[in-house]
Amino acid sequence: MARSPYQNNLRYFFHIGYLGTNYSGWQKHPDGLSVQQVLENCLTQVFKKPMWIVGCGRTDAQVHASQFFFHMDVDEAWDFDLLFRLNHLLPDDIAVFDIIPMDGQQHARFDATERAYDYFIHTYKDPFLSNFSSLYIVKSWDIALMQRAANLLLKYNDYHAFCKMPNRNTHTICNVSDAGIFVDSTGDKLRFHIAANRFLGKMVRIITGKLIDIGTGRLSIDEFESHLIDPQLPQNIKPAYPQGLYLSKITYPYLDIRPRSNFSQMLAGAGEWR
Repeated sequence: MARSPYQNNLRYFFHIGYLGTNYSGWQKHPDGLSVQQVLENCLTQVFKKPMWIVGCGRTDAQVHASQFFFHMDVDEAWDFDLLFRLNHLLPDDIAVFDIIPMDGQQHARFDATERAYDYFIHTYKDPFLSNFSSLYIVKSWDIALMQRAANLLLKYNDYHAFCKMPNRNTHTICNVSDAGIFVDSTGDKLRFHIAANRFLGKMVRIITGKLIDIGTGRLSIDEFESHLIDPQLPQNIKPAYPQGLYLSKITYPYLDIRPRSNFSQMLAGAGEWR
């Protein structure tokens, strides 16, 4: 990654949200258009010189973020409405909510103390949900069993078995602080919520895939727990679809902002989550 030339100057945090449907993920890479690339291009256009940004983490292709932060360094403060100019240039699926000056060199990625994800499922074909929630045509879910499995995530902390490529990490320890299964009043939509200090590659989607198997009777609680007890990579890893996943909350010791968008209510329709 290119190094910012402004390491000792002014730092700003940007609070943003995006729909990941049209992107190859957050991280800039040569294999497709990324959210980071679009933002850096717009910032470069505004400031008329190359600009670099550092995100609070990564999201996979087609994964969304209802809350995301990145930081940017500049050599001097600007004297125009950057928020307006950026949102004018950005496509409709990326929005900047706030620009926050930092008093020092706080880091958008390394300073985050907790991250939360929400995964949305709908059980009937609906063209208005297909890009924002994952379709699993299931007539009956065992929600109680899924919640029992989710509760086990707080009991263990080695998620080696829930990472696509664990050997790319220095360690696979993650401290999960919250995990829950919610269903709307119609029973047609499900949401899995999980929060932790860190997440591994595809970890949330792999866990969600296992919970789906539990809720549909294809996997037992004991089998699920065995992956947490014995952190060996299972032979069969099937992550849940990407489009149902949202990075929904980032918390810092010095910054705790409510997400601007509440996708739980938007995707629940007339029902309420319980």
